[in-house]
Amino acid sequence: MNNDMVLTIEDIFALETITLCDIMLRRDIKMRIFKVKNFSNWAIAEKIENKKLTQAIQELGQGLFDAHLGSGLYKKRIARKGGGKRDGYRTLIAFQCDNKAIFMHGFAKNELDNICQKEKYVLKKLAKYYLNVTEKEINKLLKAIELIEVK
Repeated sequence: MNNDMVLTIEDIFALETITLCDIMLRRDIKMRIFKVKNFSNWAIAEKIENKKLTQAIQELGQGLFDAHLGSGLYKKRIARKGGGKRDGYRTLIAFQCDNKAIFMHGFAKNELDNICQKEKYVLKKLAKYYLNVTEKEINKLLKAIELIEVK
């Protein structure tokens, strides 16, 4: 920005492209990414690499997601290997930009169009729970292999 504190068109465009996650990344805050056990098993079966999951979280942090379902639960597409996102996978992620992301559920678009209202309700409750667990509780969940950290 210029020194007179008068915003130019360029300043406004620059501000619009900065997201909360960009600010957090500049402050060197390390976001932790996890998978719940069932999601991890599904991702292994579908051969979805951690690199793709990490990329999905980076995009989510930039505001690129398909739906915000409430309670910190987001729907995010992930491309199939050798394909695009449109016919790829759908993931449901509990997400707090400055804190953590937890991959909770996934499905292939060709197997299911969307989750039902009951599943959405349960996943929103779980998202709220996971986003509020303490570091001590996370460590217990990691030890019990209920959560797996994405490295």
